[in-house]
Amino acid sequence: MSLYEFIQRASQEFEQKMLELGQNWDTEQLTGELAQQARTALVASFGHASRTAYKAFLESYDLPDSQIEHQGQTLRYKLVSPKTFLTTFGIIALDRRLYQADAGGLSYVPLDHLWDMAGHFAVEEVRQAVCYAMAHMTAGETAQLLRLGSLFQPSATAIQHIVDKVSAEIEPQRETLDNTIRASVETPGETKVLVASLDGANVLLREPGPPRGRPQERPRGEPPEPKNATYKNAMVGSISFYGAVSEAPKGPERLRSLYTARMPEVGAVTFKRDFERQLERIEKSLDPPVRKVLLCDGQRVLWNYADHQERFDSYEKLVDFYHTDEHLSHAAEALFGKKNAAAKRWYTKYHRVLLEQDDGVRAVRRSLAYYARTRRRGSAERRQALAAERKFFRRNHHRMAYASFRRRGIPIGSGPVEAACKSLVRTRLCRSGMRWSREGGQRILNFRCYAKSGLWKEFWEAYKQLRRSA
Repeated sequence: MSLYEFIQRASQEFEQKMLELGQNWDTEQLTGELAQQARTALVASFGHASRTAYKAFLESYDLPDSQIEHQGQTLRYKLVSPKTFLTTFGIIALDRRLYQADAGGLSYVPLDHLWDMAGHFAVEEVRQAVCYAMAHMTAGETAQLLRLGSLFQPSATAIQHIVDKVSAEIEPQRETLDNTIRASVETPGETKVLVASLDGANVLLREPGPPRGRPQERPRGEPPEPKNATYKNAMVGSISFYGAVSEAPKGPERLRSLYTARMPEVGAVTFKRDFERQLERIEKSLDPPVRKVLLCDGQRVLWNYADHQERFDSYEKLVDFYHTDEHLSHAAEALFGKKNAAAKRWYTKYHRVLLEQDDGVRAVRRSLAYYARTRRRGSAERRQALAAERKFFRRNHHRMAYASFRRRGIPIGSGPVEAACKSLVRTRLCRSGMRWSREGGQRILNFRCYAKSGLWKEFWEAYKQLRRSA
C-alpha cells in the first residue's frame, strides 16, 4: 500500500465515522454537552480510522506466494489464520497467511515477523506503557487508568500476560541487558562523593513459613490468617552521587541515585552480584579525588558482608547517623526511664557530642559505662536494654566518625536507601492483602528499579535491541 493510499483510507474512514456520530448534533450554539460530543466523536473516529487503515496497511504486505523458503525448508501456503493484536489505537484483527512444510511440523506466519510481532499480541508502544504502569500500580489499576485515558484498553489479565511475556524475553539475557544499561550511565561531572548503601525490607511471600510478630486477635467467625504465607527480607542497594557543599551542616547535594533490588533469596547471592557489578562499572568512571563511602544501618549481616569484601577496603565506612541516634534514644530510656526529663537531657547532650566532637562515640561509651556501674538497681528489663545499647556502640565504634564526615561535607545518613526500601519495595509490594511469588515480585522490582533510577528509556531501548538481535 502506498503512502497516498494509506492516507486516503484513513481520511475516508475518519470522515465517514464523524458524519455518522455527528448527524444529530445541535450546532447552533456551543454548550458543554456539544463540546463533549465533539471530543468523544473525535476520539472514536480517530480510533476507528486508525484501526481500519492500519489493518489494511499491514495486510497489504502479506506474502502472496504459494510456497516460500524459510530456514532451509520449503514451506507451502496452508490457510488464512486470523489473529487479534492490541495496538495503540485498540484491537485489530489481521488475516495472516500461514505456511507449513508438507511433512508437517511448526507453522510459520511471515506477516508476524515482517512487522516484528512474532510471539506478541501487543505492539511495542503498548508493551512499554503497560510495563511502566505496572512498575507503579497493580494490573487492575493499570487497566482502569488505560480505560480512562487511552484508545487501547487491555484487561487486567492481558496486562499481566504482557508483563510476563516481556519478562520472559528479558530474563535469559538479563546480564547482557544490564551491561548495556549500565554502560549508558554517566557519572555527574560535579561528583565529589560516591555513597554505596544496602538495606532490606520484608515482603510477604506466597509460600509456607513461620509467622512473624504477635498473632492477631480476631472476633469469632472471621477467617484466620493464611497459612501459606511468610515474610522474608528483600534486599535494596543504592549508589548515590553527591556534589560539594560550602557549609558542612547543610550536607552535600545529592545529584543522582541508582538502585538495585532483589526479592528474598538465601544469602542474597544474586543481589550482591548485581550490586557489585553496578558498583564496579561506576568506580571505573570516577575521578581519583572522589571519596567513596559505604553507609548502612547497624545490621550485623550487612557489615559482616562489607568487612569481608576486598572491594570495600578503599571505602570509608559509616553507620547511618539516624540509626545511631535511635539507639542513643533507647540508651537514654534504659538509663533513666521513658518520658524522663533526665533522659531527655542526657540524649540531647550526647546527640550533640556525636555530631560535633571527634570520636564523640567514646564519650557516649564512657557515660554508658559509668551509669552501668553506678545504677545497678534498675529493672532487669532496663539493665538488659542498656547492655544491648552498650554492645551496639562498642561493636560500631570505628564506624561513627560523624563530626569528621560533616566537616568534610560527606553525608552521614543513608536516606537514599531508606527511601528506596519504601518507594521500591513497600509502596508497591506491601499493600494490604498482597502476597508474592519470588519470580512475580522480581519482575515488578526490575521495572521499578529502572524507573526510579531514571533509566527507563535506556532499559526499553536495550530491550528493543535485544529483541532485534534475537
